[in-house]
Amino acid sequence: MQIRVDIVSDVVCPWCVIGYHQLAAAAAARRIALDVVWHPFELNPGMAEDGENLREHLAAKYGTTPEDSRRARDRLTTLGASLGFTFDYADDMRMWNTFRAHQLIDWANEKRKGHDMNMALFAAFFSERRNISDIEVLADVAASAGLDREEAFTVLEHGDREDRVREKEHFWTSRGITGVPAMVFQRQHIVVGAQGEDAYGQILDQVAAGQPA
Repeated sequence: MQIRVDIVSDVVCPWCVIGYHQLAAAAAARRIALDVVWHPFELNPGMAEDGENLREHLAAKYGTTPEDSRRARDRLTTLGASLGFTFDYADDMRMWNTFRAHQLIDWANEKRKGHDMNMALFAAFFSERRNISDIEVLADVAASAGLDREEAFTVLEHGDREDRVREKEHFWTSRGITGVPAMVFQRQHIVVGAQGEDAYGQILDQVAAGQPA
């Protein structure tokens, strides 16, 4: 069987990466196909064009100490590796504005490549530490996901998707989404936060059985 999951996410959210891979593992164990559709959410909508040092950003936003940051990075790196995803953190890693990245995903959705694009952007940011606010970088990522690089560049350069993405962001925030990942199963049941493979397995079992998640 197939279950649709709408995931509200930001491509710089590590728990969105973890949550998706936990969900995918739970689905694979049950031989359930996932129809995943990604939706935009910006953790840092006011982020400057040139970004911020990630460690300094977290310290300013959450009061995270260097030791807290190191422990969190180690935990994420270990957890990611167990799920087949590489987190390659470094002290000079930067947090970037993700508005253009969301425009790219929105465009890719129409090409039936939205999921591939989102996964490529996760890898570009967390595994390769690339500047995912830069149009040239984003066009390269689009090409790596099997899409036309020049078309992607033009879409971003002209800002064709800006209003659409703003509307979609507002749709989710107006419905009370303040944190990600937020997953909506079969357009009915919403679950917020990375729940773990076992919890996602229970949710999938309930949804498959037609019960509330």
